[in-house]
Amino acid sequence: MSMTKPFEDGDDDDDTGIAAAETLVILLPDGASDRLDKALARAVPVDAVLSRTRLARMIADGAVWINGLPVTDAKAKVDPGTEVVLHLDPPETLETLAEDIPLVVVHEDADLIVIDKPAGMVVHPAPGSPRGTLVNALLHHCGDTLSGIGGARRPGIVHRIDKDTTGLLVVAKSDRAHHGLAAQFERHSVTRRYLALVHGVPDAADPRLRGVKGVTFEAGGIIRIATLLARHKTDRQRQAVVWHDGRHAVTRVRVLEGFADQAALVECWLETGRTHQIRVHMAHAGHGLLGDDTYGGKRRLSSKSLGEAAATAGNQFPRQALHAATLGFDHPVTGARLEFVSDLPPDMAGLLAALRKGP
Repeated sequence: MSMTKPFEDGDDDDDTGIAAAETLVILLPDGASDRLDKALARAVPVDAVLSRTRLARMIADGAVWINGLPVTDAKAKVDPGTEVVLHLDPPETLETLAEDIPLVVVHEDADLIVIDKPAGMVVHPAPGSPRGTLVNALLHHCGDTLSGIGGARRPGIVHRIDKDTTGLLVVAKSDRAHHGLAAQFERHSVTRRYLALVHGVPDAADPRLRGVKGVTFEAGGIIRIATLLARHKTDRQRQAVVWHDGRHAVTRVRVLEGFADQAALVECWLETGRTHQIRVHMAHAGHGLLGDDTYGGKRRLSSKSLGEAAATAGNQFPRQALHAATLGFDHPVTGARLEFVSDLPPDMAGLLAALRKGP
């Protein structure tokens, strides 16, 4: 039996994937007891691509086990902390080809490689994006030196960032490095700081922000957002803030620069690394990311306050304005502390310049 975990793209992400697994072990999160089918629908990672219909069929077919025995009653009550084993069908064969795609390599040694990922690049192949991914590029760049953990579709992938998020990502080239990095992500000892451009200017003195559940304030002007996150009830591609039956998520935010109460440059760092965590948490706080069509809502920047050029640049920004700017971890083999910093990509730097210029 193999145990696997979901990737967490915190926008991140700290895991090894499920593509090559024959079984998937799910530890039901904290919350009230519930029926098996509903609990699994909330707890199964997005990357498993298991619809509610398929989960129901798996339960009926005896492919869902608890305490070493199949459970075929979808309405059976299960408690938080229950370990549920899903026996998966063999994954569909998907050939992953090496592709000569340029990479910005920040660091490379015998055990790992750090990449500065551009916007628009998916981290690993999937049925909807089998080519042009970071893994395809790494197979060409590294040859057969990538860690085999994660299977053919996700060799060496320890964590990931969203397709349209830019910035730093570490990939394991050896199995010993993979295990060591995965352990650090699990302990939340990896430093991950993001720069984001958001709607409005978060302010501890704002009564509205002080009234948002899960938002507290720390010394130094730091805003702490702590909630549970789970898959959205009606849209499986989205995450949502919940207060029961979700995964613990903590984001800290510090305002670096504000622009006429319309927008702000903020630094976000992750205590945990759940899927879309920064994007969901900032939207929950009422300060969704510029360009984020999924979580940012329909909020618009005012040309009256910012000037036409800045407002247009912000309102038409084509992706979530999020950049993984800092990545720090202990080298899993040598033990040396490694810290990497990535400058804002040209599109975000241009948007920031327009906001600074103002009317």
